Amino acid sequence: MILKDWVLQMEADGFVRRRRMTADTSGGDAAVAGASAGAEIHWLGGRFWGVSKSLVGTLTPRIAGETELHVGHFYGSQEANDSSEPDYEGLPQGASTSTHMLAGAVAGIMEHCLMFPIDCVKTRMQSLQPEPAARYRNVMDALWQIVRTEGIWRPIRGLNVTAVGAGPAHALYFACYERLKKVLSDIIHPGANSHLANGAAGCVATLLHDAAMNPAEVVKQRMQMFNSPYRGVLDCMRCVWQQEGALAFYRSYTTQLTMNIPFQALHFMTYEYLQELLNPQRHYNPSSHMVSGALAGAIAAAATTPLDVCKTLLNTQESLALDSVSQSGRHITGLGHAFRTVYRLGGLPAYFKGVQARVIYQMPSTAISWSVYEFFKNVITKHQHEKRRIQRDGEK
Repeated sequence: MILKDWVLQMEADGFVRRRRMTADTSGGDAAVAGASAGAEIHWLGGRFWGVSKSLVGTLTPRIAGETELHVGHFYGSQEANDSSEPDYEGLPQGASTSTHMLAGAVAGIMEHCLMFPIDCVKTRMQSLQPEPAARYRNVMDALWQIVRTEGIWRPIRGLNVTAVGAGPAHALYFACYERLKKVLSDIIHPGANSHLANGAAGCVATLLHDAAMNPAEVVKQRMQMFNSPYRGVLDCMRCVWQQEGALAFYRSYTTQLTMNIPFQALHFMTYEYLQELLNPQRHYNPSSHMVSGALAGAIAAAATTPLDVCKTLLNTQESLALDSVSQSGRHITGLGHAFRTVYRLGGLPAYFKGVQARVIYQMPSTAISWSVYEFFKNVITKHQHEKRRIQRDGEK
């Protein structure tokens, strides 16, 4: 009872913020949004529910006293209201981390797998000294030439290592972001959304994401290059390890962070700002998540393209580029070295090579990522809500 009163007092003071979705929402727009969301949950939920239910059940933590805390947090003084909808924005504290990790892992894998052919084109178009057969006019021309001359499976070469890396990387990424966003928002601006907190949480989450994803990025981009000499993922990993050492898998890590920290800060701040405009009630709204994610990804991608060009050069160690600057047999190391090499080979325009492909890649990529993440977060939240309602009914 004391714990319950303490949680309710925090709610009254604005430290625990919850937004409840109600079945009797009035107003045309809200009704349409609610009906659209309900229809999508009903249609997609039937297909994902069997897998999600068993998987979520294995991931829900079993902590002493957790049930009492969840019931108090979830129901508060509404114990008599059995039909209340789950608190989508304020997940149960003990299960929120596993929920975010599961939803984030699925979102990351789907995002990278669906957009992988465009990512291959982006890597090719960022080449500083491309082969004559690997010079493309635009994204569609690049895809057509790659398929026509190298085979239909060439644009997805290296997809397996990306999928393996994207799962844990995005699980850490979203879990860290959600947790830090709430903590920092309560410190900086209690009871309301804080853009500074969103940006700071995105920066810290990027540290974990890139640490898990960087080796997969190195292997993926080397296999995406034109005339890549590697037979497969394992062959690429073995050759890089033997010829350049283990540090080669993290040669671009600092550059990746230098690029991704401003990218993610701008990305998350833009996404949260657009959510305030398009979805102020913060209900599950697929269209708002998709539009916000796409615009946030496009803005952040265009602004950080020069750093992405340098990262690609560090990852691929492009042989023709090394020969052009008289560094045959040597390696480009560090962000400063990469910046100087890019400028020597192409001047200022070289920093924006592949910007079109990068924006085209990031817009649907971030839209898919946020849409899938928010969908699974909503499904898992409803599952947890139903589970706790059944547990509470069984205790009566």
